[in-house]
Amino acid sequence: MNKTELAAAVATTTGKTKADVAEIVNAVFNTIQDTVATGEDVVVIGFGKFERVHRPARTAKNPSTGEDVDVAESHAPKFRPGAGFKDVVNSGGRTLVNA
Repeated sequence: MNKTELAAAVATTTGKTKADVAEIVNAVFNTIQDTVATGEDVVVIGFGKFERVHRPARTAKNPSTGEDVDVAESHAPKFRPGAGFKDVVNSGGRTLVNA
């Protein structure tokens, strides 16, 4: 499912227009990205936690040449699903009617 399909599914479930829901979905994703980019976690109880993790500088090997390559430090987003999310996945999901 892509973002457009997600917005369409939510629109069907809520009875709202696809355009309104797409605007809300974009706003939610942008807010999560902007918040995590600043180093603050976003926790949605029962769903999961979005966080920023630090990756220190390191030396890696180029697999084709075997040559050492310096990799600069960086930050990456990380998502850890919550218990409620795991329960839904392990039970095979729920129908859109019961969402």
